[in-house]
Order: sequence, then structure tokens, then C-alpha cells
Amino acid sequence: MIEVKENCLCGSEKPYSSCCQPFHQHIKKPSTAKSLMRSRFSAYALHNSDYLFETWVKAKRPKEINFSKDKAEWTKLEIIKTKKGCENDIKGVVEFKAYYLLDNEEYVMHEISRFQKQSDQWFYLDGLVNSVSKIGQTENQGRNAPCSCGSGKKFKRCCGK
Repeated sequence: MIEVKENCLCGSEKPYSSCCQPFHQHIKKPSTAKSLMRSRFSAYALHNSDYLFETWVKAKRPKEINFSKDKAEWTKLEIIKTKKGCENDIKGVVEFKAYYLLDNEEYVMHEISRFQKQSDQWFYLDGLVNSVSKIGQTENQGRNAPCSCGSGKKFKRCCGK
């Protein structure tokens, strides 16, 4: 796993130690869908597959999360909007853009993710990738774009399942 020494990768501008790290270490639980989204982004950037697996709805989670072929360096998360997903809700939607570097080129993935609260804990349900594009291009490839994990497969046949 990659180590964070400065601000949290989720974009909160807080130190990792007082932002997502307490979630990753099971000291705290995210109280909103948005905070779970932020903590999952930083977990993805840090290759923390255990946390990603644990915060995925059991019926929807993959059999494993393998970062061995992941060549992307996740650099920034931008929350576009949220719908519900507050402390007293049981469902929520978070629209976001996740930025990453791959082969020295910058990309952005635009996704709308759904979250569900079960037994007073938020979980990632699923997501719909609207687009994956190289920064500076207006191309909207969505699920047919090459997967950011570097597998060589289309997103829909790889991480987008």
C-alpha cells in the first residue's frame, strides 16, 4: 500500500491522518455517502483493496480486487453533486470526477455512484461511468474506454462489471 504524508488524496484538504485514515483503520465509519465516496477514492489511490472490498455491498462486490496491473496514479477527486446520502438517509447518489495519470497523460473519469446504508453503515452499491477522457479532449467514451487499471480491456469488461 502507498503511504500518504500530506493532505488526504480525497481532496478534502485535511491531513490524511484526520480525514480518511480513521475510516481505513476502522476507527470511524463514514456518516454520509459522500464521505464514503471520498474514503473509497483515497483507498483506491492507495491500493487498499481490503477497505474497498469491505465497503462494497456484498451482493455486488467482485470476488477480488487486484491492483497488480493498475498503472494509473489517481491524483484528484472532484465531487460534482450528491443526492440524498445524508446521515438519516438509507440511499444516496454521488456524482464525481476522478482524475488520474496513465503513461504520463492525464485522464478524467466521470461517474455516478449509488450507495446504500445497511445496519447503520454506508456501502458502495454500483456506479455508471458517463465518460473517460484524456484531459483536453472532448471525447466521451464511457464504458467502451480502455480501463484505467491498465489491463488492456475495455472498462465495461474489466472494472466496470
